[in-house]
Amino acid sequence: MKRITVNPGEKLSLQKHFHRAEHWVVVNGTAAVHVGGEERLLAENESVYIPLGAVHRLSNPGKVPLNLIEVQSGPYLGEDDIVRFEDVYARA
Repeated sequence: MKRITVNPGEKLSLQKHFHRAEHWVVVNGTAAVHVGGEERLLAENESVYIPLGAVHRLSNPGKVPLNLIEVQSGPYLGEDDIVRFEDVYARA
């Protein structure tokens, strides 16, 4: 489990995982979530499930920092289980 903060106007990499699924719960702010080709907005206390293998991305379209809790589940939870397709931080 980890806490993630995304600043206004920022986004995380477009990615997928081979060994874990994720459940994101918005603590505060607004989350724009891309999961498997679908886009949706989440507000405080809303959540989304990211199935194992689903291509996903998180961004903050709001004017305040976005804070969420990520709960990971699966047989392997290491940070090296990330396949990045796009990344504004040049990690792809």
